[in-house]
Amino acid sequence: MTETTKVALLVGAGDAIGAAVARRFAQGGFAVCIARRDAAKSQALVDEINAAGGVARAFSTDARQEDSVRALFAEVEKDVGPIEVCLFNAGSNVSKPLLETSEKLFFKAWELACYAGFLVGREAASHMLKRGGGTMLFTGATASVKGRTGFTAFSSAKFALRAVAQSMARELGPRNIHVVHLLIDAGVDSEAIHLRMKAAKGIDASEIPPDSLTKTSSIAEAYWFAHHQSRDGWTHELDLRPSVETW
Repeated sequence: MTETTKVALLVGAGDAIGAAVARRFAQGGFAVCIARRDAAKSQALVDEINAAGGVARAFSTDARQEDSVRALFAEVEKDVGPIEVCLFNAGSNVSKPLLETSEKLFFKAWELACYAGFLVGREAASHMLKRGGGTMLFTGATASVKGRTGFTAFSSAKFALRAVAQSMARELGPRNIHVVHLLIDAGVDSEAIHLRMKAAKGIDASEIPPDSLTKTSSIAEAYWFAHHQSRDGWTHELDLRPSVETW
C-alpha cells in the first residue's frame, strides 16, 4: 500500500451492518480493514471483496482494551495506509427485565457500546488530527434516544455513546474531522433480527410487508453519503427508518 491509499477501518464490523459498509466502501475504492474480536469470522467477506477486485483485510482486536485499539490503528497505518474513515459499530443489543439485569451485564453493555467507542474515536482522532481531516462514523439505535422496558443496560450505553459522538463532533468539527452518529430507528434486515422475530413472535421474515426492515445496504449508503458531504453542509446526526416505522 502507499500513502495515497484510501483506508476505511471498520471496528466491530460483523456480518450485517459492518459487512455492508465494507462492501460499499470497497466498491468506492477504499482499502477496507475489518476489525472484530475474531478476524477469522470475516475471512469469507475479505475473500469476497478481494475476488471482486477490491482490497480488504481482517484484523483481530478487542475494542474494549486500550492497548489492543492502539495496536490495531498502528498496524493499519503502518501496513495499509492512513485511515480516512473510521466506523465504530460494536454493541450488544441485550434485553433483560430490570431485576434480572446484573451488575456484570450492565457493565459489559456499557463497556462494549460506549467505552469502546470512546477508545476507538480517541485513537482515530489522534491520527486524523495529524493529517488535518477524516471521517468518524458511529452506529446508533432507537435505544440511543429512547429508554424502554427491558433495555436499562443497552439504552444507557447507547445514550452514552451518542453523547461521546456529539462531544467529539463539537470538538473535532472545526478541525476538519467529520463525526457522524447514524441513529437506526428500525429493525435491521439481518439474519439475527429474523431469528429474533421468529423466537419472539413466531413470525417469519418472509411474512412481513416489503421494506418493513431497513436493509444493511441502505445503512451503508447513508454512511457513504455522509462521508462525501461538503464541509459547509455536514450532518452530525441522521436518523434512518423505513416508511412504516412508528416514531
